[in-house]
Amino acid sequence: MKIIDNWLANARRLESCNCDDRPDSGDISLVVIHGISLPPGEFGGNWIDCLFTNTLEPTAHPYFERIHGFRVSAHALIRRDGEIVQYVPFHRRAWHAGISNYEGRERCNDFSIGIELEGADDIPYTGRQYEHLADLLSALLANYPGLSPDRIVGHSDIAPGRKTDPGPRFDWERLYRLLSARGFQPTGGRGILV
Repeated sequence: MKIIDNWLANARRLESCNCDDRPDSGDISLVVIHGISLPPGEFGGNWIDCLFTNTLEPTAHPYFERIHGFRVSAHALIRRDGEIVQYVPFHRRAWHAGISNYEGRERCNDFSIGIELEGADDIPYTGRQYEHLADLLSALLANYPGLSPDRIVGHSDIAPGRKTDPGPRFDWERLYRLLSARGFQPTGGRGILV
């Protein structure tokens, strides 16, 4: 997987306007893994694309009335079948983390890359998602020197009590094994030694 000018070469590109410049363009030092499904617990369709591009129709589903008007994005989404969609170039600040804190630093959007996985907390993610996530993370680790395998966290880690994703069904050990097989050895990360 190649990154060219802060865009994935082999991803579907759908630009979101829900982004801006980072306060320090050279500070990319965290990856945040999220889980998303729209409507909740349902997969497929273009609703996530619509949310991140401000085109979500509030009358299409009762849940959408609650989130219509939110201005959110992520850098990338990995769908259930492994398709990767990129919404924001990696050097810009996507609006994915909200109120957040990592190791005493607030506003994690300022220094993080947000990756969404199409899924739900109580449903296992797919093998293709893990494979493509490991490929994407490997490309990010190779291109952005501030990142390391130990600085990959879940949304729940930076917003505890407010967020639960990617959820208890996300297999961190599996991800770490895949990263190790690609030459990126975590030294512990979330307290897991591999």
